[in-house]
Amino acid sequence: MGFTIGGIREMRSGARRRGRTAECTAVAEYTGLWGWAVAPGARAAAGRCSCGDNGCASPGAHPLDFADEVPAGATLAVAASTWAEVPGASMLLPVGRTFDVLDVAEPAGRRALVRLERMGLPLGPVAVTPSGRAQFFVAPGAAAELPQLLYRMGWDDADLDLRALGPGCHITAPPSDEGGLGPARWLRPPVLDTSGRPPQARLLLGTLAYICHRSRGLKPNCRTGSKANPSGN
Repeated sequence: MGFTIGGIREMRSGARRRGRTAECTAVAEYTGLWGWAVAPGARAAAGRCSCGDNGCASPGAHPLDFADEVPAGATLAVAASTWAEVPGASMLLPVGRTFDVLDVAEPAGRRALVRLERMGLPLGPVAVTPSGRAQFFVAPGAAAELPQLLYRMGWDDADLDLRALGPGCHITAPPSDEGGLGPARWLRPPVLDTSGRPPQARLLLGTLAYICHRSRGLKPNCRTGSKANPSGN
């Protein structure tokens, strides 16, 4: 993807020597190592968005209309020059290109992640937000497929705190601040094997739906037998 792990480490050292910001280094890592585009985003303080719109619907959690996106594969020099034009911007990752996102409450996400790891299922990156959400990176197309996948697994009639984010959405990239609430963090950081090829949503969805349902203190409606198989296989 243009960089190596060693190259990123050297880049970080050079960035410190040259006084580059942590945000610039992170942007270059996202674009050069993980192959994700990065959009400069607004910041928020005291509930007010830096975009200047007093009625902003997503304070500190949307791209800046006037700023250029840093494309996937951008070099350190390109990332640095682009980010120099938007000092203080937050880092946002466009969803629906290399990945979609399955978004659940953080407690349910943490429990599901433990179960998924024990089951040995393939996993991509998982981020947690200061607003208490866990975001599982999955293959593109999950947002469009979610209703049908839930139907096939027997979860379409359940009241689940689970949604999919797809094209047109952005998520806050760690370690940027989200909406003035604090930094987003990695619960499961990206790695080379899965950053560009996250798992299919169907492999995780059964477990996520099961844990979300249990977290609400509800009993599964056994309309089909698939709810007893959280793996979704």
